[in-house]
Parts: sequence; C-alpha cells; structure tokens
Amino acid sequence: MHRADVNLLDCNRTYWVPIVIAPCEDWKAAPGCYPGARFVVDRNTLGASRDEFATFASKFACLSWIMRHRSQLNRTLPGATISAVRLDRWLLGLD
Repeated sequence: MHRADVNLLDCNRTYWVPIVIAPCEDWKAAPGCYPGARFVVDRNTLGASRDEFATFASKFACLSWIMRHRSQLNRTLPGATISAVRLDRWLLGLD
C-alpha cells in the first residue's frame, strides 16, 4: 500500500503496520536520516520507507510477519527494533 492510498482503507477497521525508528544519524538503512526518524517497513524490500507499507488486520498478524522475516529484517534494518503499531496512531505521530 502507498501512503497516498490511505483514504481507500475502511475507516471502521484497525490496521497494524510494522515500523522502525532510526537508531542513529545517517543510518545505513536510511542514509541522510536523523536519529529517531520514523519509518514503516516496506513488505517487498523489507527496508525502511516513508511511503510503501504493509497493513495487517491484527497486531498478532503483524507481529507474526515480523517474526517470520526477522533475519532478513535484521540485515536490512541493522541495529533497529521493529515494532507493530496501529496505522492511525503512526500517521498522527503518536507511535
């Protein structure tokens, strides 16, 4: 899903997304970023993204996806913790 398509989501449902926060300045996974920069995880590249992301119907489904891809995520997002958060809260900057 692309961030520009968020308005196509059902507003009566809660969506979950895997997110990551840059652990340092000029982080290898997002060159030029600042420490604490927030990103969603792109399902296709398993990299940090500001626009492309995967949505999940439950926190459990999102966490399961994260665990299934843990080794690849550790390679593409070195030194960062990947979390499952509600998409609406992430878009508002609350998580």
